[in-house]
Formats: sequence, structure tokens, C-alpha cells
Amino acid sequence: MITTAKRLDIVKEYYFSSKLREVRQLMSEGKPIISMAIGSPDLSPSKAVIEAVAAAIQDENGHGYQSYQGLPELRKGMADFYQDQFGVALNPENEILPLMGSKEGIMHISLAFLNEGDHVLIPNPGYPTYTSVTNLVGAVPVYYDLKEANAWEPDFEALEKLDLSKVKIMWLGYPHMPTGARGSLALFEKLVAFAKKHNILLVNDNPYSFVLNDNPMSLLQIEGAKDVALELNSLSKTFNMAGWRVGMVLGNPEIIDAILKVKSNMDSGMFYGIQKGAVAALNCDKSWFEDQNKIYRRRRELTEKLAEKLGCKVYKEGVGLFVWAKLPEGIESSEKFIDEILYEKHIFITPGTIFGSNGEGYIRFSLCVKEEKVQEAIDRF
Repeated sequence: MITTAKRLDIVKEYYFSSKLREVRQLMSEGKPIISMAIGSPDLSPSKAVIEAVAAAIQDENGHGYQSYQGLPELRKGMADFYQDQFGVALNPENEILPLMGSKEGIMHISLAFLNEGDHVLIPNPGYPTYTSVTNLVGAVPVYYDLKEANAWEPDFEALEKLDLSKVKIMWLGYPHMPTGARGSLALFEKLVAFAKKHNILLVNDNPYSFVLNDNPMSLLQIEGAKDVALELNSLSKTFNMAGWRVGMVLGNPEIIDAILKVKSNMDSGMFYGIQKGAVAALNCDKSWFEDQNKIYRRRRELTEKLAEKLGCKVYKEGVGLFVWAKLPEGIESSEKFIDEILYEKHIFITPGTIFGSNGEGYIRFSLCVKEEKVQEAIDRF
């Protein structure tokens, strides 16, 4: 019997990986499942993106290994995008590293900077991958609370009371997943000051800035942020390219170079055609965001009606690709609540508990569902 590595003893299978097997079984039995759980955009990339990829496939030089750092025009496109959208100046030569999705960046950053036993500050609730990657590399998750009473922002007094002597990385993500809390430049200033004070690498995971958000922000807008901070971003949600796996990590050259040392040993470059498509996406004009948000706004209005029909209280201030809602008084288990809806009404909703203990009592709806399907879900009640 070949035994697995000990690191797997403290890592669970990703919730959606296991839960979707259950959902697929119900579908195979003929149940009319409406999935409102996963944030995988059902809309298409722009026509210009598709055309760029189609043209690139015909390029006889586009099928070999590509640079670990991506095409120069892709890095320039990312730099121009950050300058245009956030007013952040980045050197495309050494302050930007394209990634095969920002999720891989979480692993690359952790491998580059964490030793066994180092501590990592992780938001509760927050993206589950922060915890699983921390465990996989042998570091120690230390959770910091985000609560609705504090607008889902960190309590800095509570943070200062923690033992921070072993903390190496602090993960955050605004707009926040799963709640949709916007954050603010004032919050980013506090976080940068906190990271400098305690010599912590601050990493902002920022893939939701342009979805239903009239004020996109970057952590790198803060003066001096590059001294202690990185930002991850992705084309998945902004440009409907989730399956293409195009992301980026941005920061100062020394930190980016450390991540490149890991990445260059993990893959052999991103497919040329996908990179050319990404360049075209980054060149989309303002109308792209406006058109996408018209669709998401109508979906959000309907999804809020569904949540309220369930007796839930919607977090109205949220932005991004999800609707976060508080369960009715007296409901003790988010997972039991969503399972009853799954089996009785055949609607799949995400329980807040998969994002941490502070997610208990909440559920999350994805906006990656067509309006007629959301209406059908409402009608089932």
C-alpha cells in the first residue's frame, strides 16, 4: 500500500469538487437542478478576444514553449490596464508576472516566501484556498475576523493583540469574496501601515473590481505599498475568461523575481493564443464594463428577490459576482438550509460555512445564472 504524503492529512477536498458530484448525481436522476453556487461566468469574452485567438492559432510560431514571463505585449497590456483603471504605474519588464490564473499565484507566493512553521493571516470568512495552500506548504493558518458589524473589514485592535512574531503573509481580497464588501483606500492605507510595522507581506486578491462596482481600487494605489505588498488579479470575472486561466501578480521587482523562481519550475509558459486573446481583452473600452454590468444588475435584482423570498436579509452594499445574505433568525446550520433547498426545490446555493466559521448563518448566490433561470428559481417557491 502506497501511503499519501502527510500534508494531505490536513487538507480536505475542495468543497465544490465533492459537492458537485452530489449535484451531478441528482441531475443524472432527472432532477432539474438550478446551480446558483459557483462564480464561473456564463457570458462570453468579447468578439475581439475570440478573433485574436483565432488569428493566433494560425501563427506558425505560436505552438512552441512560451516565455515564463509571458509575451512582452501581454505584460505591457497589463501595465497599461493598471495605469488606465487605477492610476498605478508598473514596469512591465520586472513588476508584472502573468499567471495561469490567480489561483496558482496563491501557491507560487506561498512556496516563494513561507517556511514550515511560518504563520499566515487569513480572513474569516475568506477564500478557502488561502487555508489549503498554507497547510500544503507546512505553514500555520491564523484567522482574523471579518464581521458584518464592522462592514466585513479587519479589526486592527484585535489584529494587534495577536502574536505576530511568526507572521510572514497576510491575505486579503477587496472587493471581498464572499461578502462583496468594497473596502476603501483608507482601509488599504491602514493595512499597508500594519504590514510595514510588522514586516508582513500583504497580498490583495483583486479579481472582482469591475463587477457592479462604480469605484474600482487597487492596493497598489497606496503610496509605499510596493515595499510590502503584492496584488493578484485575473481576467476570469472581468472579461469572462475563467476557463482560459489568465491572471497576474504585481509588485516590486525583488518580490516578483522570487515568485518567478517558483513559477519557472512549475510550468513551461502560457499558450501563445491565450496570451494574444488576453491582450485583446485588456484593450476593451469602457462600454465593455457597462454592458456586462447591465446584465449583472438585472440578475442581482432578481437574486435579491429570491433571497428575500427565503426570508434572508441581503447585504445590499456588496459588489462583485455574488449576493451575500443572512439567514432568517432561528436557522442554526447554513449547510442544512441549503441541502433542504437542494433536495426539495433543486436549487444549489453555497453555504457561508465553506468560507470560515464567520460564514455560519449566511448563504451566497452566484450571479452567473441567466435571468430566466433565476426567475424559475423564484417561481419554485
